[in-house]
Amino acid sequence: MKLWELPTLDLAKELLGMKLIHIDDDAIISGYIVETEAYLGPEDRAAHSFNNRRTARTEVMYGEAGTIYTYFIYGMHVCFNIVSGPVNKPEAILIRAIQPNEGIERMRERRARVKNEIMLTNGPGKLSKAMGFTLSDNGKKINEGNIRVEEGMIVVQNEIISGPRIGIQYAEEAVHYPYRFWIKNNPYVSR
Repeated sequence: MKLWELPTLDLAKELLGMKLIHIDDDAIISGYIVETEAYLGPEDRAAHSFNNRRTARTEVMYGEAGTIYTYFIYGMHVCFNIVSGPVNKPEAILIRAIQPNEGIERMRERRARVKNEIMLTNGPGKLSKAMGFTLSDNGKKINEGNIRVEEGMIVVQNEIISGPRIGIQYAEEAVHYPYRFWIKNNPYVSR
């Protein structure tokens, strides 16, 4: 089974430790994924595609798994997601945090006011800015262009923690679903 064919909750865990790479202006910027958050489409009140909602923004979620889904949050931050369900089953995984690996100086340039390295990428908007992800990445395919996901560090099952997702108070019962996954004791996990 290919990585993108895994069920969304399994893929959200499998992505932990993988290296997320952006080849940008001949520079390689990368980090290890340390936190993810899964959204299970039409049945999940927290998903943008809840109840099969189709808009210009969510249309990419109805495509192939392994497609990039970017959007603005709070009118100022880009969030980077990977579509994870089969075609017409609009599920996605938000990449919430990474541990910087390559291109750290470029990350610092993009996040100039940050006091320490941990704060470069310990949240979805932060990592998107540090990595140089924009709305123009929406609809691209992972590993077919300048954004890649490759093997990274090994994460064993007992290092994976799950809990409720963050920032979805509007989502009624879905607020409590344990669909956020992170690497235990990793300092780059969002707060």
